[in-house]
Amino acid sequence: MDAKQYEKYVKEKTPTHNLFLNMLGAFVSGGAICTLGQVILNVCKNMGLDKEISGSWTSLILVLLSVILTGFNIYPKLAKWGGAGTLVPITGFANSVAAPAIEYQKEGQVFGIGCKIFIIAGPVILYGVLTSSLLGLIYYFLHIWGIV
Repeated sequence: MDAKQYEKYVKEKTPTHNLFLNMLGAFVSGGAICTLGQVILNVCKNMGLDKEISGSWTSLILVLLSVILTGFNIYPKLAKWGGAGTLVPITGFANSVAAPAIEYQKEGQVFGIGCKIFIIAGPVILYGVLTSSLLGLIYYFLHIWGIV
């Protein structure tokens, strides 16, 4: 296969994406998730719950909805359409934990779910904890030296 044939083959096989439509999908899906979260928060506040408890209920309900939609294979379809709009909020993180658990359940509780449940979310947790620890140390030393 010469260079021209190879280049033609690559162009045929490489998917093309419409940046505007991708951004629109992310904006709409992320906005819909955030709007739903705000509705849940307002309902909780109107029921007489304080701000902190309302926020906790909002997070719990959004995570539950995400896991249920993942279980029925709906959330992955939404994520394919909405892109980062569905992956960034708390619902995307819940999906990244639930999806491997569902996928590997056939391998058993220990070697399937137990070993694979954080296969996607694990690096996020690891580097989140590592980064926050490092920033905490920096802040601590800056505070000791009187800079902050």
